Amino acid sequence: MDVGTNAVRLELARPDADGSLETLHQERDPIRPGEGVFTTGEMPPETADRLLSTLRRYAALCRRHKAQVRAVATSALREARNRQDIVRRVHEEAGLELEVVSGKEEARLICLGVLHRKPANARSLLIDIGGGSTEVAIATGERPDELWSLTLGSVRLTEVFDTSRAVTPKQLRLMRGFVNEVLHKTLPEELPALPRIALGSSGTIQAVAGYAVGENGGNANVRQLTQAVETLAAMPPERRRKRFDPRRADIIVSGAVILEGVARHLGVESVSVVNRGLRDGLLVDLLYRQDETRDDHSLADAALAIGQRFFFDEKHARQVARLSLALFDGLASLHQLPLSVRPHLEVAALLHDIGTAVSHERHHRHTYYLIHNADIPGLADRERELIARVARYHRRSQPELSHSGMAGLTPSEARRVRKLATLLRLANALDHSHHQPIREFKVTHGRDIVTLHLHARQPLDLELWNAEREVVAFRKVFGKRLAFQVHSVGR
Repeated sequence: MDVGTNAVRLELARPDADGSLETLHQERDPIRPGEGVFTTGEMPPETADRLLSTLRRYAALCRRHKAQVRAVATSALREARNRQDIVRRVHEEAGLELEVVSGKEEARLICLGVLHRKPANARSLLIDIGGGSTEVAIATGERPDELWSLTLGSVRLTEVFDTSRAVTPKQLRLMRGFVNEVLHKTLPEELPALPRIALGSSGTIQAVAGYAVGENGGNANVRQLTQAVETLAAMPPERRRKRFDPRRADIIVSGAVILEGVARHLGVESVSVVNRGLRDGLLVDLLYRQDETRDDHSLADAALAIGQRFFFDEKHARQVARLSLALFDGLASLHQLPLSVRPHLEVAALLHDIGTAVSHERHHRHTYYLIHNADIPGLADRERELIARVARYHRRSQPELSHSGMAGLTPSEARRVRKLATLLRLANALDHSHHQPIREFKVTHGRDIVTLHLHARQPLDLELWNAEREVVAFRKVFGKRLAFQVHSVGR
C-alpha cells in the first residue's frame, strides 16, 4: 500500500517460481491525502477520514487474500504535524502498521521497483515526481549508488504558486527559479557520468512526457519538455481539464516545470517513461525479505557510510561486526532467531560506537539517539528502532526486561533485543583493545557449555578480562555456560 500525496494505491501480487510477480488486484483512489498539508502543515480531519475509509477497505482485501502487507506513506504524511495521530488511527481502525518512510527510503523502493531484474552491470538514472517530493537515483543493476529526495512535488508547487488556474509569465518564471534553486541546493555540483536517457516512473511524468511527444510517441527530449511547459502554462484551465483527468490537470503545469528543470540540471538528452514505481518496489522488497539465501550488503554499506560521517573507528566496528555475525551463525540452534535479523545485528555492531562523536561519556545513549534518528534506506521505522536498542545495550546496563530502555517493546521484540545485545556485548568485549587481535573464531557446543575457540596473534588479556564479565549474562539469556580457549597463531 502506498499513501502518496495525490492518491492511495493498493497492489496485490503473487510470486512466481521464476522470481517474477503476478499482479492479482490493483486499486487507486485519488483522494489527495496531501491536500493542504504543504500550506497548513497538517492533514485536515476530512482528508484523514477519507484516508481511513480507503485503508480499511484495502486492509479487508488483504485479509481476504491472506496477504503479507507493507504499507508506507510518503511526503505528505512525512511533513504533517499530526502524522502520529494518523498513524495511530490507521493502526486502531484499519489494523495496519503504516510506515512513514524517509525520502531516501522512498527513492530506494522506487529504484527497486523500476529496476527489478535489470542486468547487474547496467547503469540507470531514475526520476520520479510525486505530489510532495521528487526522487532521483543513480543505480547499477537494481542497486542504487546515489539517492536524493528533493522537496519538489507537483501538488506542493501548485499550492505554493497557485497554478491550478491560469499561469502568468511571471508565475512561470518564479516557478522555474524556485525549482532551479532547490536543485542546486540538494544535488551535488559535480555528478558522475550519467546515462543520457533518464527513466521517468510516475503518473505525472507519464502525463507530461506523453503530452510533450504527442502522437509520435517515443522518449521526450528536453526541447519538447520546454515546449510542453510553455504550452501548458499558456493553456486556459478549462482546456487543461479537457486534455487531462481533472485532478491531474490541476497539477500538470507544476509537474512539467519540475521535469524540465530536473532533466536540464542532470544534463540528460531525453526521458523514457516506465510503468513501474513505488508499489512495485514494495512488492519486490517483500519478496527479497522472504529470500533467506539472498546475499545483500546494502544495509551494511549504508551503516558504514553513516559511521564514516561520524568518524568512527572503522577497523574496530568491522571486527565487532565480524565477531557478532560469527556468534550469530555459530549459535543459531541456541538463539533460534530468524535469519532476517542477521543484517540488523550487523548494522548495530557497525554503529555501536558512533555516539562517541557526541561524547564518550554515556556514548551508548548517544548511539541510540543517532541510530533512532538516522535515515537508513532499507529499514522500516520499527526495525531501525530495534537496532538502536541493540546498539544502546552494547555496554553498561544489561538488557533486562525491567530496564527502562526496554520499555515499549512487545515480548517477542524484547527477547530479540536481549539476545542480539548479548551477542553484541560479547563481540565488543572480544575487541576491547580496538587492535583486532583475534584472527579466527569458532564456536563449539557441549551439553551445557558453549566454547569459543579464539585464534589470536597476540595476548588476549584485556579481551578475556572483559569477555569474562559477560559470562553470567550469557548464561542468563541462553541457559549455557560460556568458556574460552585461546590458540596462538603467527603474526
